[in-house]
Amino acid sequence: MKPQHHRYPYSAIVDRPSFDWPDGRRVALYIGVNHEVFHFGDGLGATLAPSQTEPDVMNYAWRDYGNRVGAWRMFDLFDELDLKATALVNAELVERCPRLVEACRDRGDEIAAHGMTNAEAQGAMNEAAERAMIERTTQALASMGARPRGWLGPWISQSEHTPDLLAEAGYDYLLDWAHDDQPVWFETRSRPILSVPYSQEINDIPAIVARQQEAEGFATMIERAVEQLLVDGRKHPVALGIALHPYVMGQAHRLPALRDVLTRLRERTDDGIWWTTAGEIADHYRRIESANDTSR
Repeated sequence: MKPQHHRYPYSAIVDRPSFDWPDGRRVALYIGVNHEVFHFGDGLGATLAPSQTEPDVMNYAWRDYGNRVGAWRMFDLFDELDLKATALVNAELVERCPRLVEACRDRGDEIAAHGMTNAEAQGAMNEAAERAMIERTTQALASMGARPRGWLGPWISQSEHTPDLLAEAGYDYLLDWAHDDQPVWFETRSRPILSVPYSQEINDIPAIVARQQEAEGFATMIERAVEQLLVDGRKHPVALGIALHPYVMGQAHRLPALRDVLTRLRERTDDGIWWTTAGEIADHYRRIESANDTSR
């Protein structure tokens, strides 16, 4: 037999029981903001352009701009539109940029864990090291009064043990697997954990950094995705996470395109969209399954 993950069975979305999101809505939409910290002169990091030397001052400073300026620009936009986000927080920010984590907490964003730092990928860790990293991350974020229930791995990196370790650490859901438009239960060695949709397409890093689009093209992707999901939602409920990074979409020349598309979506007169958080999606799906007596 070829290697398989054995986490979930195959299921075509058209064959599943139907349900509604709150108030009969059919598209659950949340904004996942990646608040990330990187190491100076070491480790992983997205790049705006190739660097000739180390330490890589240009790219380090570009990424740090998001924590110092870009995130605050995005907070202003979300306040204008009365939007709460799922804040995907590197735990090292608690020490290095505490004002940023406080702002996420105080504005009522859901705090989800995003590992210790985006300078490392947890999939390269052995099981003991990964368990310890998850524990440190959880404790650091809990110290801010916001114990996380959801997890997104730095660089969407998992080891073969990650779902097991997250379930054992008390996490309710994970976001790394962009394999479906609905939540999916994952088997682990202790208890099931829920996978909540998080897009690798409607995501500013792949769109703008990797594929070298600009903000207007990315905004069009967001709008077209939502339009199609509203069509899909007539047949089956769906969920979409819009993935953003403050050092990308928080730049002054990009934010206007994000403002325009989010404003248009917020002004829609139909009732098809449920604006929510990843954690609320997980909670509602769990309640639906419980009510149908099919939860695990």
